Amino acid sequence: MLAARLRVVYKPPGGTAKSNATQEATMRSLTLAVIWISLALAVGAHAAASTAYPERPIRLVTGSAPGSGPDIVARFLSERLYKSWSQRIVVDARPGVAGAMSADIVARASADGYTWLMMTSQLFIAAKVYKDLKFNLERDFASISLIGTVPYVLVVNPQVQAKTVPELIQLSKKTPLRYGSAGTGGGEHLCMVFFLHMAGTQMLHVPYKGIAQALGDTAAREVHAVFAVVPAALPLVMGGRVRAIGVSTTKRAPLLPDVPPISESVPGFENFGWYSIVVPIGTPAAVLDKISAEVVKAVKEPEYAEQLKVLGIDIAGGSRAELDAFRRSESKRMGDIVKTANLEVK
Repeated sequence: MLAARLRVVYKPPGGTAKSNATQEATMRSLTLAVIWISLALAVGAHAAASTAYPERPIRLVTGSAPGSGPDIVARFLSERLYKSWSQRIVVDARPGVAGAMSADIVARASADGYTWLMMTSQLFIAAKVYKDLKFNLERDFASISLIGTVPYVLVVNPQVQAKTVPELIQLSKKTPLRYGSAGTGGGEHLCMVFFLHMAGTQMLHVPYKGIAQALGDTAAREVHAVFAVVPAALPLVMGGRVRAIGVSTTKRAPLLPDVPPISESVPGFENFGWYSIVVPIGTPAAVLDKISAEVVKAVKEPEYAEQLKVLGIDIAGGSRAELDAFRRSESKRMGDIVKTANLEVK
């Protein structure tokens, strides 16, 4: 733009062909100078943005209720990053519509690096089953890092006579059973729908506003069973308030070594949850790189890594590009499961 303005303002006097050539050379030099100055300013701004960030508290929005797996992981991450940046990362729990409410908030936020989203597998379910969502998971969010993956665990209340997955399947075919979830269309709901479909049986769905409530009512014998990610269910399992009878991954969970994979009883069944950090698309590249580097560093730092492992999370700490690829594969995987289970939310 500056070069164009110089061309308009500069009015060379009439002269010979030689003087005109000199004037054209001068204009070319001025144009190149402006280009180099613009590039230098852009590089300087890029470096300044990276160096100064963060200058104020950051908002980390989660789509699950307090006490859920994503909430626990987010709060641990917040504590760890505060040690590095001396800036607060405020965890803002916004449950609702299988996490879609939280995604909508972040998609509409300023692309300045100060609003993050804890993106989880349940958002990809929401995108497959809910109509007219105001955001697009593929286009509206820039990847930061995949934190890790985690199995779901199937638990029943202590009064349920079934102590194994086959026994629960047989019981459900003889007796009306109720199962809880963190809400219609969420990860726990889809996991149970998929399980029941693969097992060829049925139970009555009782949706709650969060997994903590669903687990609480399972322990209180209000519902018979529930799927929950290991971090959310582990305290009740260890306390004997619910009984774990199967995990959703094909391998046993390190924290539940005595609980067999459901796939041993229901061939072909496999599912898992995951946690990642994304921000609004359009966030400056320098800020994206700085956030990603710090999150990856935090996830792999021994103290925080141990906290994640204690929660049963398989640590990833991948790059932005790796999360991009993972998101694409998960979109397909969730679509396949939703189609197989014939899950619809109207």
